[in-house]
Amino acid sequence: MKIVELQKGNEFLEEGIQVFWNVWGTEDNYKFYQDCILHSAETSEDLPRFYVAVENENIIGTYAILRNDINCRQDLCPWLACLFVDKKYRGQEIGAKLLEHGLSEAAKKGYKKLYLTTDLENYYEKYGWEHKGIAYGPSGGHLKIYQKSTGI
Repeated sequence: MKIVELQKGNEFLEEGIQVFWNVWGTEDNYKFYQDCILHSAETSEDLPRFYVAVENENIIGTYAILRNDINCRQDLCPWLACLFVDKKYRGQEIGAKLLEHGLSEAAKKGYKKLYLTTDLENYYEKYGWEHKGIAYGPSGGHLKIYQKSTGI
């Protein structure tokens, strides 16, 4: 398995947009994902960044590092988002590898911590992520916030 950053001219860019949208999007927001990923693929800024896990030229997983994961905690940055592993590949620690890759990428960019929000129970804890409160979303709901040091 290799982890590839989606960049302009990258062989996985168009397929990556489709995968992110199919997993995380809705019938009405394809343009949101397309526009976000295309602009991130062309910017010289350190964020946002989108990544895909590839096995035998097939995308089997995703994650992103974002300035904000559409929640109230604008004071925290960056956020790991869109972590996904195809059902056929689950149970092989691919999610753990994507999390570690995200921490490494955040460290390369000079960030001391990486944050995420989730409604999953007992997943991130087993990889050393610490529960640090809640974040409210624009719809009024809330999710748990986790953080982990990048090691710098």
